[in-house]
Amino acid sequence: MSLRTAVLIVLALVTGCSRNKEPEKKEKDEKVKVAPAASSGAHVDEDEHKGLPTRVRLDPAVIVDAKIKTAPVVREVLAATIDLPGELSSDPNKTARLTALVPGRIEAVNFNEGQTVKKGDVLIVIKVPELGKAKAAFAATAAKAAAARTNAERLQALAEKRLAANQEVLAAKAEADALDAEARAAEEQLRALGTATTGAVGSQLALRAPVAGAVVARDAVVGQAVTADQTLATIADLGEVWFLGRVFEKNLGQVRVGSPAEVQLNAYPKERFTGSVEYLGKQIDPTARTIVARIRLTNRGELLRLGLFGVARVGTAEESKKTPVLVVARSAVTEIGHKPVVFVKQPDGDFDLHEVVLGEGALGKVEIVNGLREGEEAVVEGVFTLKSAVLKSTFGEED
Repeated sequence: MSLRTAVLIVLALVTGCSRNKEPEKKEKDEKVKVAPAASSGAHVDEDEHKGLPTRVRLDPAVIVDAKIKTAPVVREVLAATIDLPGELSSDPNKTARLTALVPGRIEAVNFNEGQTVKKGDVLIVIKVPELGKAKAAFAATAAKAAAARTNAERLQALAEKRLAANQEVLAAKAEADALDAEARAAEEQLRALGTATTGAVGSQLALRAPVAGAVVARDAVVGQAVTADQTLATIADLGEVWFLGRVFEKNLGQVRVGSPAEVQLNAYPKERFTGSVEYLGKQIDPTARTIVARIRLTNRGELLRLGLFGVARVGTAEESKKTPVLVVARSAVTEIGHKPVVFVKQPDGDFDLHEVVLGEGALGKVEIVNGLREGEEAVVEGVFTLKSAVLKSTFGEED
C-alpha cells in the first residue's frame, strides 16, 4: 500500500467518526423550564451570570403550590439600629429541675440527655429505705383513726339512749380527731415526696417530669447514691427561648421595650431570627456597665441551642440620617454558586435570576448596591422553589 493511499483511508475514518458524534436534541414537556434570559429583559450586569441559567418558567399550578409572592424593589431609608452582643437562654418559667427530696439510691433511669419528655413521665426510680416505714406508719395511723371514729360514733349512739356517759363520748371523739390529724399529716408527707398513699407498702420512689420539654442536662446513673435536694436532671421547653443582649450604659437611651429586633447567631451566619425587646434590666452590671435586653425568639426548625452566642440588631428610636437606597426584603436574597442572587418576576410570568451586590442590612431588609432596578418585582416568598429549579437544571447539564 502506498503512503498516499494510507492517508486517504485515515481521513475517511476520521470523517465518519465525526458524523456519528453529532448530539441528539430532545425536547421535554416539563412544568419547570430553565433557559438563558431573553435579551429584551436582561440587564447589563447579567453578563456576570455566565454558566448559570438565568430564566425560570413555572407552571401556574406550581406557582400556586409554592406560594410564590413578590414585592417591588423600593428606595427608602434603612431604619437606625444598634447591635447588642449576647447569648441564648431558656425561659425560667418553662424550665424545671428534677430533684430527690430524700436520700436514697437510684434503681432505674428512664431517659437520656436531649430526649423529649411529657409532664408526668416517670424518669427516675429511687430506693428509699425510710419510705417503706413512712407508708406503713401512714397505713397504721389511718386504720387507728378509722377505728377511733367508729368507736366515737358508737358511743354517741349509746349516749343518746343514756347507755353511755357524755364524758366517755367526748374522750372518744377527741381521740378520733387526733388520729385523723396524724393520718392527714402522714398523707401530706407522702404526697410531698411524690408517692401514692394507696397500694402496697414499698421503698421505691418514682420521680416524674414536672414539665414537658427536652432534657438539657442529666446527672443520674443506676446505683448512684443521691442526697436530698440534689438536681438529677434539668428539663426545658425550648419552643421559645430568650436572647439576652447586653446594652452598654452609653446606649441605654436608644433601646425601648417593644423595639423590633433581628438576631444573628455565630452558629448560623446566614439565618435571622426575629423578635422584639420585651424587657430591659433594672440594674447595671457594675463590671461591664451593661444591662440585659431580653428578646423572645421562636425556635424555628429547632436550630436554637442554649448558650449560643450572637448579635441582636435592635431598632432605635432615633431617626436615621442616611439617604434613601434600594432595598428588598432579606427573604428575597439567596445564594447560588456562593453568590447572592434575587429572582425577579417578568411581565410574561417568567422569573429572571439577578446576581446582586449587597450593602447594609436592617431589620428584615437589605440594601441592593447593584443588580436590581427600582420597581422590579422581587420574589420574597417561595424563593427555594426557584432556586431548586436552577440547581436542578445545572446538575442536569453537568450530567
